[in-house]
Amino acid sequence: MTLGVLAVLAMAFVMFAGFWTDWLWYRSVKFSSVFTTTLWTKIGLFAVFGLLMAAAVGVNVWLAHRLRPPLSAMSMEQQSLDRYRMGLAPYKKWVLIAITALVGLIAGASAAGQWRTWLLWVNGELFGQKDPQFGLDVAFYAFDLPWYRFLLGFGFAAAVISLVAAALVHYLYGGLRITSPGARATAAATGHLSVLLGIFVALKAVAYWLDRYGLAVKSSDFKATGNWTGLRYVDANAYLPAKTILFCIAVICAVLFFATLWRRTWQLPVIGFGLMVLSAILIGGLYPAIVQKFQVQPNEQAKEAEYIKKNIDATRKAYAIDGAKVTDYQGAGDGGDNAQLRKDADTAASYRLLDPNVVSPTFRQLQQERKYYQFPETLDVDRYNGQDTVIGLRELDLKGIPKRNWINDHFYYTHGYGAVTAKGTSINTDTEGGPEFTESGLPSKGVLTDKAKYEQRIYYGEKTEQYSIVGGPQQELDYEKNGEDTKTTSYKGNSGVNLSNPFNRAAYAVTMSEPQILYSGAIGEGSRILYNRTPKQRVEAVAPWLTIDGDAYPAIIGDRIQWIVDAYTTTNGYPYASRTTLGDTTTDSLTTNQRAVVAQQNQVNYIRNSVKATVDAYDGTVKLYEWDEKDPVLKTWKKAFPGTVEDKDKIPAQLKEHLRYPQDMFKVQRELLTRYHVEEPKQFYSGSDAWQVPDDPTTDAKGAVPPYYLSLKMPDDKEQKFSLTTTFTPNGRPNLGGFMAVDADASSPGYGTIRLLRVTGDVPGPQQVQSRLNGNADVAEFVRNMKGANSNIEYGNLLTIPLNNGFLYVEPVYAEGNSAQYPLLKRVAVSYGKETVFKNSLAEALNAVFGEKGAETPPDKGDDGTTKPPATGSAALQKAIADATAAYDEGQKALQKTPQDWVAYGKAQEKLQDALQRAADAQKSAPPAKEDPKAPEKKDPAKNE
Repeated sequence: MTLGVLAVLAMAFVMFAGFWTDWLWYRSVKFSSVFTTTLWTKIGLFAVFGLLMAAAVGVNVWLAHRLRPPLSAMSMEQQSLDRYRMGLAPYKKWVLIAITALVGLIAGASAAGQWRTWLLWVNGELFGQKDPQFGLDVAFYAFDLPWYRFLLGFGFAAAVISLVAAALVHYLYGGLRITSPGARATAAATGHLSVLLGIFVALKAVAYWLDRYGLAVKSSDFKATGNWTGLRYVDANAYLPAKTILFCIAVICAVLFFATLWRRTWQLPVIGFGLMVLSAILIGGLYPAIVQKFQVQPNEQAKEAEYIKKNIDATRKAYAIDGAKVTDYQGAGDGGDNAQLRKDADTAASYRLLDPNVVSPTFRQLQQERKYYQFPETLDVDRYNGQDTVIGLRELDLKGIPKRNWINDHFYYTHGYGAVTAKGTSINTDTEGGPEFTESGLPSKGVLTDKAKYEQRIYYGEKTEQYSIVGGPQQELDYEKNGEDTKTTSYKGNSGVNLSNPFNRAAYAVTMSEPQILYSGAIGEGSRILYNRTPKQRVEAVAPWLTIDGDAYPAIIGDRIQWIVDAYTTTNGYPYASRTTLGDTTTDSLTTNQRAVVAQQNQVNYIRNSVKATVDAYDGTVKLYEWDEKDPVLKTWKKAFPGTVEDKDKIPAQLKEHLRYPQDMFKVQRELLTRYHVEEPKQFYSGSDAWQVPDDPTTDAKGAVPPYYLSLKMPDDKEQKFSLTTTFTPNGRPNLGGFMAVDADASSPGYGTIRLLRVTGDVPGPQQVQSRLNGNADVAEFVRNMKGANSNIEYGNLLTIPLNNGFLYVEPVYAEGNSAQYPLLKRVAVSYGKETVFKNSLAEALNAVFGEKGAETPPDKGDDGTTKPPATGSAALQKAIADATAAYDEGQKALQKTPQDWVAYGKAQEKLQDALQRAADAQKSAPPAKEDPKAPEKKDPAKNE
């Protein structure tokens, strides 16, 4: 008996430990109201719907037993049931309790999972926007309809389970007979089951009525858009009236079932139910198919135009792209004075040569200091002192600890140390292409520490996933430097949960599956356990109703390092707005192994960056700030969790300087704008101006080109703005179709303004520019030299900058190996118009692309004024290779036309053959010492052809 009691108590404590540690954690971060609100909501829903289901089933079982006939028929069927009735008789009460308790527990657990739906319904705020079909506020579809559907589903479940349970009891006690002679059911059983069937059919009538409104948020496939949400012609003209007719039929059928209480026959209700099923097939299925086949398909564009327009307007509003400014932009450049172009290029953008997606190994090699520190694979871009800056935190890496054990992992090595920053627009010539650090060393020193000392210890970070126990008798490693003594520290912050209490220690020993927490001498007075240490984990925990951006980024604000986390409010109930899956639309070439993807399977059709959150890197303090003050979804959640989100005017000025437009929001919007930049239904239906996000041409990894933060001037702008940019290409074609930039500076009056340039000229796209660069003679020579020195080539971000009605492409090129085993910036490629150059520095490249090579070079003249004969050797070879590449591109363009232009293709082939012959002649005439090293690396257009 004693062992049994102890075993039960131990099991109860294990179950209680998780609950207790959760409460302690929420209390430590001062968000206990989130824990209690969520808990009591779940308990309330569990209790109410569990009791309702138990009562519904229990009452019907009891009533079926009460209505049993006094004497069972003398038949073989009933005699075989007698032994079951006799065996059940002593336990009838307990069986009833067990059945009702089981169904109640299942129903209660299911209802508890609807706590978000309940809170949205009970606290719902109006959107102030009405759907175009029914004239109802969007809040009805976003907040009310999901709750009504849950109630309907619960009602169906209760009716079906009650019907099955009652029928079994009636059968067991003789109220229903299958093989016995005479009537198949007693009058009491007939009445009882008819009422339950009537309730089921009545609920079906309600379902038909709600289905009418559900058409506004129904998803379907439509060739004009792919994923379509909302009513189309067949929905408005066939399904909608069909649902109304079926609602009326279901109401009549339900009345017939209820009338069985007096008529005591199922003849009419069964006929009515059959007619309802037949009507559902004919009216709800066959009729819409006929309308679609014979009315819509012959003239689909005209029939669907009205509904396409509704879908376009709703989608643009739901994704906050309705304010996107679309302007035509020639893109090929206006020509003009090269000197002026060169001057304009200096102010067109702050060219970020330091690619945060490439230079993490460089930061690691030059600034890691110790093996137990690490930098993220992708660094972040921020602004300091008005300059684009690449920043990374030196976080703890347990895999680099010299000796792994429990004390070292959780007590001694507890935190990272210091931020490292570098100028994004320049390099350090002393390191042969390394970053120009503005904050570096251990401890970090530089312009930021000179300006204001900040707490450099990093207890909370993106890579800090293990728990640590700090502040007790065990000292922690602070940092150590070459030739100096090791510095130790003891945590002085208020973060974490106090472990001085033996009960807390026992609870965490169970929760963390580590019994040493209970008895270790390293834990004593003042010891605190830190866990849930990544910024994303902390924000998700305190605001479970938010969707978190995949990339938290650090900023030095005052005397602390703060992690800034963008958070979104979403819904999938915005009428007519097309849905998107966040995990798919936020995937790019970097999400494979460098950064997280937001909400992989979360399908939404409304999103707002409504909250900016911060997590203190030292004490883990979480703050949520309202950002979108008009968002009705955020207003609803603020009512549900009062006091958790601070007002927008509480955002500190220093913090606001570092807030930026979030990448995941931008990627969702750009994906929608590939189609929804078109607002005219006819053009939208044809897809003639549809775009796509191009693949990243700078990497072998599959995926879309990532958006880039960059300070630049858009056309008609007088000064640069910190922006987030991307490019588009037409569907199925590689040339440039569009350019998108959003004002990403939160302190700017135009923050969030989306500007789209629709490219009207024939402009090469990112992949074409990259191909042109790969075919450049200087690049071929550089690649050969680097490979000869056992160095790897890595292309940096291909930046696109509007300039003088054209586009300037800038790409840093890195080499890794030889003297340094980390990427160093070695060359800069620049392309404008038909010119592509590859030089040692950005200034040289800009000078070259806008210098003498920027215009057609006149033929050389001799001293006597006569034209010199054509150049031979290396110069002639380069010219021939360039002509061959151009001819090959002309041929490919001819093949891409619809229909294919074979005349132009033939001419291009003639030019190609001529250029290849000249290349061969020039190579033969070149002196041996000048033998072109580029030819083996050069892509041969003829081979591809």
